[in-house]
Amino acid sequence: MAPKKTQSEGARYFNDGDDVISYNRVWFNLMRAHRKFHPRIAKALKSQGINDPIWYEILLEIDRAGPGGQLMTELEDKLFVPQYALSRHVARLEKGGLIRREFIADGRRKQILFLTEHGQGVHEKIWPAYWDAMQGEIGPYLSTDDAYALTRLLIKLLPRTSPD
Repeated sequence: MAPKKTQSEGARYFNDGDDVISYNRVWFNLMRAHRKFHPRIAKALKSQGINDPIWYEILLEIDRAGPGGQLMTELEDKLFVPQYALSRHVARLEKGGLIRREFIADGRRKQILFLTEHGQGVHEKIWPAYWDAMQGEIGPYLSTDDAYALTRLLIKLLPRTSPD
């Protein structure tokens, strides 16, 4: 049986006197902010027929790709979504008639995603509800300057794959 840790041993991971503890603080606060805001914003999107906020991003990126479609592997990289999760979301969007996919027979199971006629402009139609939800949830806590400063910091954590 492992020896029981004392409070002081556990506290060393959260001692602000150690500079590297700041990274722990970033992680835990990113996760808490996500858990706080995600359900509320997701609820607003569900009222618009979008079952997950990632659906908005998927539709937007497929639209941005234009008539040539969006390679699914590129979408994984842009959105930082693992293949299995993206496949599940794509299947649901396809079942809802918002997107279609074509398979490329090059020996590697590539897929290209396209908006259907029904899916064209959906992200624009739901944007006002998404906007209102984000403004209502995050706006009361941050000034515009704070929001841009936080955005710049978060962008440092992500490799740039698109001109957003």
